[in-house]
Amino acid sequence: MGRLAGLAVAELELDAADGTGARVWPAPGGPPLDTAARDGAGRRIFALVRLRGRPVGTVVGRVRAGDDPASVLAKQAADEIVVPEAPERPPTGEVPRATVVVATRERPAQLARALDSLLAQDHPDFEIVVVDNAPATGATRELVTSAYAGRGVRYALEPVPGLAAAHNRGVAVAGADVLAFTDDDVIADPHWLTALTRPFGEDLRLACVTGLILPARLTTPAQVLLESHGGFAKGFSARCYDPAHPPADEPLFPFTAGRFGSGANMAFRAGPLRSVGGFDPATGTGTPAKGGDDLYAFVRLLAEGHPLYYTPDAIVWHHHRERWEDLCGQAYGYGAGLTACLTALLVSRPALLPPLLARLPRGLAHARTMTAPRATGAAGRPGVPGEHGAYTYPWPRHLSRLERRGLLYGPLGYVRARLALRGAARPWEGR
Repeated sequence: MGRLAGLAVAELELDAADGTGARVWPAPGGPPLDTAARDGAGRRIFALVRLRGRPVGTVVGRVRAGDDPASVLAKQAADEIVVPEAPERPPTGEVPRATVVVATRERPAQLARALDSLLAQDHPDFEIVVVDNAPATGATRELVTSAYAGRGVRYALEPVPGLAAAHNRGVAVAGADVLAFTDDDVIADPHWLTALTRPFGEDLRLACVTGLILPARLTTPAQVLLESHGGFAKGFSARCYDPAHPPADEPLFPFTAGRFGSGANMAFRAGPLRSVGGFDPATGTGTPAKGGDDLYAFVRLLAEGHPLYYTPDAIVWHHHRERWEDLCGQAYGYGAGLTACLTALLVSRPALLPPLLARLPRGLAHARTMTAPRATGAAGRPGVPGEHGAYTYPWPRHLSRLERRGLLYGPLGYVRARLALRGAARPWEGR
């Protein structure tokens, strides 16, 4: 992993598609641009490209001494990104009132950074609920009730460990009909909440909206490797996943849960989410299942016929794990969370088993095609995380083995989590 040198992370604004008037600045939460790794070819910068504020792609450029970073990156964007000639139609729906739920455990410094970005949102009407999950100290309660007292931030305690249990506590105490969820290790773009919740006002059928997750820092090999293989981003084109019109390019739909979004950037209508029982508390980080709580909610709602919408306009900047050991645990958790999610779905809705089995042959063939570059890498190409999913670094076989082990473990982890939660009820039941 020695070749995986760090990059600076930036935002590039193009006032015009030809790059004139381009401006560049560091991404929120990231280091200054002049701290990027330097070599004989200059320093490398990973940039989110915006056209008049709208995200249209990412590029990686090398900036040499004396170069103007904005000009270099704008030229790179012109060469690599197909910029739309006409702007998208302006949004027309009302922005609904929202509750933002942030689950956390013993990370007050990171939480404070996230809360500061949430309080800077341009959304007209929202509240924030911090759910303190199985705390070992009073640090989170002290932070919320002192530093953020009277600022629209509420504190809630969830003693049952696990991200899903914490999210369910947020659902129980939320005061709005639209519930947005993010993590304590993100910095939200000022327009994030408005962009994430507006689609609910434009389409009353929607039960879930997800958004774009980008790296706040790319300073360590683990962070660069993760982002080189797509990170958490789902692309720069808005998309509606409607069960009434299954997408032709998703043979396993709606079971391709990881394609729809991630838990650090998602929102739900409270009614449909509560109607399916919320998040399964036997899934998620902090449980033996290791993950899958967000994936479960996505597929559960799709299986009930509710459309899900993805918008790249809703952006959060995520602080990826810095250490190799953490990335190994993350790889194992991804595998475990996926099969734990599928197990949870079949437990809650056994009728999903026949359609899942019917889709498996085509779905597995499609998955092998999609993951082939990930196994081999792109030999001979310079390793930089440019276009998401470009696989410009070989994915270590050790991580692939960990993912496969996680896939095998997931159902067992789910069973263990269910046994540990025996007798527990959803926090809003009986209200």
